[in-house]
Amino acid sequence: MEPIVRAVDLGFGNTKFITGMAGSEVRCGCIPSLAYPSTRDPASLPAAERRKTLAIPINGLFYEVGPDAALATDNLRATHLHDRYVETPEYLALLRGALAMMKLPVIDVLVVGLPVSHFVAKKAALERVATGTHDIGGGKAVTVHKTLALAQPQGALVYYAATHQKMATIEHEQSLIIDPGARTFDWLAARGMRLVLKASDSVTRGVSHVLRSIASDIGTDIGTPYTDLDAIDRALRTGQRLRVYQKAYDLAKLMPIAHSVAQRAVGAMLESIPADYSFQNIILVGGGAFLFKNAVKQAFPKHRIAEMQEPMYANVRGFQIAGMNYARSLAQPPGGVGRVAPQEGEGA
Repeated sequence: MEPIVRAVDLGFGNTKFITGMAGSEVRCGCIPSLAYPSTRDPASLPAAERRKTLAIPINGLFYEVGPDAALATDNLRATHLHDRYVETPEYLALLRGALAMMKLPVIDVLVVGLPVSHFVAKKAALERVATGTHDIGGGKAVTVHKTLALAQPQGALVYYAATHQKMATIEHEQSLIIDPGARTFDWLAARGMRLVLKASDSVTRGVSHVLRSIASDIGTDIGTPYTDLDAIDRALRTGQRLRVYQKAYDLAKLMPIAHSVAQRAVGAMLESIPADYSFQNIILVGGGAFLFKNAVKQAFPKHRIAEMQEPMYANVRGFQIAGMNYARSLAQPPGGVGRVAPQEGEGA
């Protein structure tokens, strides 16, 4: 019997997870990374007030997670954009919410991710937290037998190699994976599938920083603080006009500030990576790829930048492939193909 493998990419903005496989197709789901605590189970609310959410019990509280989680939050919309995010009950609630949506009682191998800058410090602790039996509410539980934590862009590297039929050849190539997320701008330098730690890192210059910079300029323009970051995000992603005071607001005039944030993030990356001519593959992924694409292309004018279809799901799809390869390799002799093992401290 094939081991059951699943993956979760729990980011600051969105929680992505694998719902199943259909042949070679890796199917994904996504919920906002919002978990709102309450002292009573939302399932006890009148039918008219119920939302499309799950109530995850943790330490005497019910954390509401799911597609409609924003309807449960107050005006603060706390999203825990800080370095101890993985240690919070909100993080655990989102992880368990993702497990619940997979609709499996047992998972043999679960693959999760961390920002590059947190990877070494938090890998072991996250693997311990994610392994074991998880109460997902309603008298149900999910048991995880084994957890593997990877640096988030490692998933994108695996997915890129798998979708471009490079699993055999990439072992002899150097790659740079660039992953702008909600809070962090991550980059990973790799030799084959091995992470080169001293050339990989993160800076807190992700999409949220871009949105806050734009919101600050809007507030200056209209004479009052502007805080609806979700509305800015939707407008940027869809190309629709932002509405402020019932009128269309043209964001085009503020795009130079967005590009400036992206350039600073890319500049921090350029300080830590080896000479750009050493990379055979430069891969741009992540939910913020569209905001950082121009800055990345300007930084690497002599390269073709590989962009993935549905870049937000590149990491989690790669996690799933890596987990499946890992599970298969357990039945192979040592050195079996498919293990993804970061080499801590390896030089570039």
